[in-house]
Amino acid sequence: MPLTLLIVDDEPGIRLAVTDYLEAAGYVVLAAATGQQAWQMVQQYRPHLLVTDIRMPQMDGYELVRRVRQQPAFRLLPVIYLTEYSDTQQRIRGYQTGCDAYLAKPFNLEELAAVVRNLLDRAQIIQTELQVVSHNAPGLESADPAVVSALDLTQREQQVLSLLTEGLSNAQIGEQLHLSPRTVEKYVSKLLQKTETSNRAEIVRFAMDHHLLGVIDADL
Repeated sequence: MPLTLLIVDDEPGIRLAVTDYLEAAGYVVLAAATGQQAWQMVQQYRPHLLVTDIRMPQMDGYELVRRVRQQPAFRLLPVIYLTEYSDTQQRIRGYQTGCDAYLAKPFNLEELAAVVRNLLDRAQIIQTELQVVSHNAPGLESADPAVVSALDLTQREQQVLSLLTEGLSNAQIGEQLHLSPRTVEKYVSKLLQKTETSNRAEIVRFAMDHHLLGVIDADL
């Protein structure tokens, strides 16, 4: 069954070009011209991946992704920003709102397709492993507290890790723990170092591979 992508951009030419290219790659592609329209389509069609511009009428991309990430069903939805914003602060804001990749306009369609494929593959692996963890969670027989001890995780790092595995963005984690997004980013960086991983998805997979989810939830 083909995977469904939602493309959001107020420029008709970009919507058409991206839609045609990704449809040729075998995806079902939906398109929206505004963030408000896209938010309605996310809820109606539940796409497997979202590609969105940032500067749009009615609702910008930041607000769209913020709403998406507030819904438990969409916390692990892969999100790609396509935007003319290319400065560092805008990129930081993009990642803080919960995007997985950030491509500045003008972008290469082949690169976009490669990012889409990578994020979809990763999302499917994580979803499959989360189902396995959820199935094994009631008894927590396979949990390994020795791994938590070996990593020397502080209580706050364990809290951040637990919320990361739920798919929350830095801003959402900060709201729950009463921390600034910048402080959350520091904890995420420490987790990357301690788990020897390179991104948030790998941290989540590390937690699942080492059966940390049950241990952390039990300790908090």
